[in-house]
Amino acid sequence: MDRLLGNGRLMQSLSAAFAADRLSHCYLIAGPEGSGKRTLARFLAAAMQCTEGAGRPCGRCLQCRKVFANHHPDVIWVEELKRAGSAGKAADAKEPKEPKEVKEAKRKTVGVELIRKTRADVYIRPNEGRRKVYIFPRAMDMTPPAQNALLKVIEEPPEYAAFLLLTDGAERVLPTIRSRGVLLQLSPLTEEECLPALAREFPDLDREALRTAWERADGYYGRAASLLRAGEGLAPETQTFADCFARRDRLGLTELLVRMEKLQRDQLIPLFEEWTEVLTGSVAVRSGLSGGTEAAVQIGRMRAVREIMEAVGHIRRASELAQGNANVGSICGALQIWLEN
Repeated sequence: MDRLLGNGRLMQSLSAAFAADRLSHCYLIAGPEGSGKRTLARFLAAAMQCTEGAGRPCGRCLQCRKVFANHHPDVIWVEELKRAGSAGKAADAKEPKEPKEVKEAKRKTVGVELIRKTRADVYIRPNEGRRKVYIFPRAMDMTPPAQNALLKVIEEPPEYAAFLLLTDGAERVLPTIRSRGVLLQLSPLTEEECLPALAREFPDLDREALRTAWERADGYYGRAASLLRAGEGLAPETQTFADCFARRDRLGLTELLVRMEKLQRDQLIPLFEEWTEVLTGSVAVRSGLSGGTEAAVQIGRMRAVREIMEAVGHIRRASELAQGNANVGSICGALQIWLEN
């Protein structure tokens, strides 16, 4: 069964609500990528479906087992509705072609059509569960019209409907929706909470490697585990960037950024964050601090602090564009020019 690490006060509050059967019909689950939003959403969904009278979710009843196995018919991940709708359109040979930029924008946002489809589904009673739970894994990507369409059903939902909105920041959801939901803000884990769990998942790694991953992940378990699964914890694009930047290899940087034009904006952002971490780590290395990655050490040996901090500024600027509505090709092209100057 999924268990959320840390966040003791939040879990105590939820446990009290479970025991008193005082669950809200709408929760906003907020935290950065890797903070446990999906884990908490499944936990809440299981508690809402659990057939045990106490200690919900029990993790043993049929309803709980189906939720944790992602097989419950009344726990709906709205992104799956979106994929199903896209697949249906793809099968229609008469569907008019759209410009690439329009298709990319649609993939990265949750539009009003999907919310209307969800809203219509809400009024179909649960198939077998106590409630019908709708999970929005990227609620911050809902367009304002989509959020307003969702607001209509959140304001007066059927008694069996529940909504779990996952977002990297509560401020990215309209105030009218925030006011009708309970905010569950996920917190980073302490070293004592995170390292034992990492040690169970990565038994061959020493404590220092685990601690470095925990630090680089800002205390979030999911981020730390992703870093450790990637070896040193760096994506291939980051390894290439670090090598090219350290050696002033402009051609290599250009080739890398051209390849990255095929990525989506939500794939660029974590890469840019990682590049920034490596660069700031290289400044620490130049200051005589230990514990940096090999990539940070390489850059620290070969580039001046002024050059490194200028690159940090350029990458943060590119990341801001990626969080907006800029075209990926334009972002990568602009970053290439900025880094060369």
